[in-house]
Amino acid sequence: PGAMGAAEPLRSVLWVKQQRCAVSLDPARALLRWWRSPGPGAGDPGADACSVPISEIITVEETDVNGKQYTSGKWQKMEKPYAFTVHRVRRARRHRWRWAQVTFWCPEEQLYHLWLQTLRELLETLTSRPKHLLVFINPLGGKGQGKRIYEKKVAPLFTLASITTEIIVTEHANHAKESLYELNIDKYDGIVCVGGDGMFSEVLHGLVGRTQRDAGVDQNQPRATLVPSPLRIGIIPAGSTDCVCYSTVGTSDAETSALHIVLGDSLSMDVSAVHHNSTLLRYSVSLLGYGFYGDIIKDSEKKRWMGLIRYDFSGLKTFFSHHCYEGTVSFLPAQHTVGSPRDRKPCRAGCPVCRQSRQQLEEEQKRSLYGLDGTEEVEEWKVLCGQFLAINATNMSCACPRSPQGLSPAAHLGDGSSDLILIRKCSRFNFLRFLVRHTNQGDQFDFTFVEVYRVKKFQFVSKPMEDDDSSVLGRGKKRLGQLCSEHPTSCCCRVSSSSWNCDGEVLSSPAIEVRVHCQLVRLFARGIEERPKQEPRS
Repeated sequence: PGAMGAAEPLRSVLWVKQQRCAVSLDPARALLRWWRSPGPGAGDPGADACSVPISEIITVEETDVNGKQYTSGKWQKMEKPYAFTVHRVRRARRHRWRWAQVTFWCPEEQLYHLWLQTLRELLETLTSRPKHLLVFINPLGGKGQGKRIYEKKVAPLFTLASITTEIIVTEHANHAKESLYELNIDKYDGIVCVGGDGMFSEVLHGLVGRTQRDAGVDQNQPRATLVPSPLRIGIIPAGSTDCVCYSTVGTSDAETSALHIVLGDSLSMDVSAVHHNSTLLRYSVSLLGYGFYGDIIKDSEKKRWMGLIRYDFSGLKTFFSHHCYEGTVSFLPAQHTVGSPRDRKPCRAGCPVCRQSRQQLEEEQKRSLYGLDGTEEVEEWKVLCGQFLAINATNMSCACPRSPQGLSPAAHLGDGSSDLILIRKCSRFNFLRFLVRHTNQGDQFDFTFVEVYRVKKFQFVSKPMEDDDSSVLGRGKKRLGQLCSEHPTSCCCRVSSSSWNCDGEVLSSPAIEVRVHCQLVRLFARGIEERPKQEPRS
């Protein structure tokens, strides 16, 4: 081969696992391919051809051939072979990724250096990859394996990719959040949390809160427009459910998540701000649950001594208690979204629904800013009242191994909306039928007592509080006027209020107002890939 420009294809005959192979590198397509070529010349690729995008190559290393058995068999034609190893991503079953290597042997030193230089130059163009990361490890999360998981499965990949890290092992609750408020985070390319959903939530609150403080934004104002953080968050799953990781990657696998971080993948995600009386309570990215899920998390907090089985115990207890709660839900439908909760179109990598919804939301905000909207927001609000077994708001599918489809299978990560699911009072048997639907492929919204709406804002006031002059209710009465009477509640007995389950944390105030902030944070992820193909180990 002669000298060639960076954009010109490179094709040579090299050796892979003692087999003669044609190897091609097309910079324009950013693709490395190789296939068996026993005859003279490179030949054309067959069905057994292997390929890897340049973007999924971790690094390229020189291979030490000293001591290798290359002086016999098929290597005898080489006076002194030269070799380089390509470290890459290999797709396995169930959305898992694996670190794989393939070594290419060259008969000539000049050819060896050409391949090595060309591959490395292409990798240097991938500027989205992190170089320096801040890592928080929760040593107590899940089964207490966070530190071991990081050292065994994550650290070697970071070292291979020449990523430097600063590690903080958390010592108490909110340690990560407090650190993010105090540290100089500008020197990092991203934040990595090793733990469960609680650890991610802590990092989220620290990063979002720090960003708003630096930008001079008051988080306690429900109408404030929050500023996105420039830093991405990486999640190494080491918790009990790892719902956020499962819903954004498709699996709760530490090696897979580490590879997404190494490759510099990026996925924008919505965040809901939860307020009460003009005070920020928490941010939510997965589930806001009142009634059934609120009661479970509140009861399980009293039984931490039971370990992870406390969730099963509290779930069974709550199911048999069968409490329902009376209140009023008001919401602003998400008119900007191009999907619906029942269209059976799940959020996937490169999701067009998230992209188009974001564009339409920006256009809607521009029209509102310049007064081009002919209608006022007041007329768009909807109000529902009654007795509810559960009220759930999901920003994502909330999928997990126990519920592969999640609470709302068609919820989208970055469309600027939340799926509001109302489960009205029904028999214990019917509620069980609804819960069972979460474990199979059935339409979990196909019940007369279940309603689902795609919203960008919502408020809830429980019945015992409706006579109070709270700010949420006061604004609701002024904005909405007379409450609807489509679902009369005069025949329903009054019951005590429940608590809100906010991403696994208890919110004691039943009266809340929620606003979805479109694509406020970014993760080191790319979304769940559509029917990924499992690659052979070779």
